[in-house]
Order: sequence, then structure tokens, then C-alpha cells
Amino acid sequence: MKVLITYQLPKEGLQILFEKYDVFYPEKEILTEKDLLQIIHEFDAVITVFGKPFPDSVMKSGKNLKIISNYGAGVDNINLRLAGEMGILVTNTPDAVTEPTAELTFGLMLSVMRRISENDRKLRMQPPLEWGIMKNLGNTLSGKMLGIIGMGKIGRSVARRALAFGMQICYHNRNKLDASVEKELEATRISLAKLLEISDVISVHTPLTPETKHLIGETEFNQMKNGAFVINTARGPVIDEIAMVKALETGKLGGAGLDVFENEPEISSELLQMDNVVLVPHIGTGTTETRINIGIVASQNIVDFFEGRTPEFVVNPIIN
Repeated sequence: MKVLITYQLPKEGLQILFEKYDVFYPEKEILTEKDLLQIIHEFDAVITVFGKPFPDSVMKSGKNLKIISNYGAGVDNINLRLAGEMGILVTNTPDAVTEPTAELTFGLMLSVMRRISENDRKLRMQPPLEWGIMKNLGNTLSGKMLGIIGMGKIGRSVARRALAFGMQICYHNRNKLDASVEKELEATRISLAKLLEISDVISVHTPLTPETKHLIGETEFNQMKNGAFVINTARGPVIDEIAMVKALETGKLGGAGLDVFENEPEISSELLQMDNVVLVPHIGTGTTETRINIGIVASQNIVDFFEGRTPEFVVNPIIN
């Protein structure tokens, strides 16, 4: 079997593939659509990466392609319907991304609410930041209501951290959690409208689908508490970025912590100028350990498939 790696991923995580199959590893950082079109017909399996579209044209040219193993949890970079119609299995790596994404969520929350990044930046500037008992004040997390939109594995991991910080937790999710999980997390399921109304901090953890694009827009920002904080480590287009900028400019939002953006890697010039916004370049899973672990899971998905087992993380139905 021949396996195509589309990006220069850590080889430590791909070792099982090198041992078992004929693996093509790119000599440059990433293979372009043109590169892929020239060689995809040779391969039985491919590892794609989150945030990098796997073009329909390439998939259609993959005459021998049987499995697409996505390196990452989100699969909005792959046309799942087309893959299903072509009989191509698509897998992902959700468990490997849970803890690091939850860590970053809390890092952003702490940074924007306690003004850590802002004060660090201003201490390095001239003239120096003015010190004082009633200056540079932020907001404490303890006692605040955290509203979690999307209570999957990452949302639940965030909730566990929130409990340690003394926060209250409500959530909005398609399905209600088991009563035992709600009890463990001290979390209450409510409508989205109610969550927006009562939450001091809103953290987004829903996948990007046609239904969730611009899930939070001007109407939703207007429903929020004055001075609420928004954290997004999911996908940029879940939030209407223009509406968010307006809410920040008017003071409706107290601040935002953003790992993802609607048109990344482009970032709104307005966001770049705001002191009450913490921005990072889609690094939710950006640790050395996590990058290796994701590769291990993505590789195992392929091995399981080729050895006749159903991979643990299948995301698309096969139509043909």
C-alpha cells in the first residue's frame, strides 16, 4: 500500500507507516494542489492536515484512494459528501486535540480577563506603563458564569478547568449530557439565547458546519451581557467577525481571546489594534507532544483500515 503525506509532519508520529507501507514524505513544507494532482493517482491513503483544504479536484483524481486520514479534529477542509460518494473513508484525531485546546482556551481566558498580554506589552513600551493600586485592573474568573457552546470532549475539558477556578457553568449543546456528567461538571444545559444573556464569559467549541457558520452574529452579541468576554478556539467563521469587531468597538464586549479567525491567516486590522483582544495564530494544538500524538492517531487510523479493522475515528458515511 502507498501512503501520501501532504505536509512535513513530525516523523516520530508516522513511524508505523514507514515500517509497514510505501510512504511519500514531502521534501517541502506542504504539497500544493498542482503537486497533488500529479501524484495522487498512485496512492491508496493520504494524510491531510487541518486548516489546509484538500481540493475536490485532487480527491476526484485519486483513483486508488481508499482512506483520507485527517491530521486534526476538524474536517471542514475535506468534502465529506464527495468522499462518501467515491467510497473513500475519512477519519480524524479528536482525542489527541482535547487537552491542549482546552489548555489554550484557559490561557486566552486568563490573558484577556486579567490583561496579562496587554500589560506585558505595555511594560516593554516607552513611555513605561504607569503602576498603581487602581490601575491596570482586570476581571477575576472566580464566581463568573462560563457559557460553553458545544459540550463535546473539548467543551467538557474546559468545564473541568473552570470548576477548579471557581466558575459557574452553563452550556448549549444539541444533546443533553448524561445526568452523571452534568453533576460532575456542575453544568446546566440551557438555550443559546439564555446562555448569551447570563454568561460573563462565552467559550465556543462547536465544529464549523453550514448550520454553525455565523452562529454568533450581531443579534447574538446584542443579547450578551454588557462587558462579556468571548473566547474562540473552534473555527473562525462560527463568529461573524465584522459583528464582533463592532461589539468590541462599542464596548458591548469586554474583550475577546481568539485562536481562529474568519479569513485566517488574514486578521481584521481593527482586531490587531485593540488592547482588549488577545490573538494567537491557530495554536490550539500547537505543542510538540500533541503534534506527535496526532500523527500517531492519524497513522493508526490508516493501519487499522488496511488491516481490516474499523478505525476508531470515522467521520463520514460511505455511500458507494
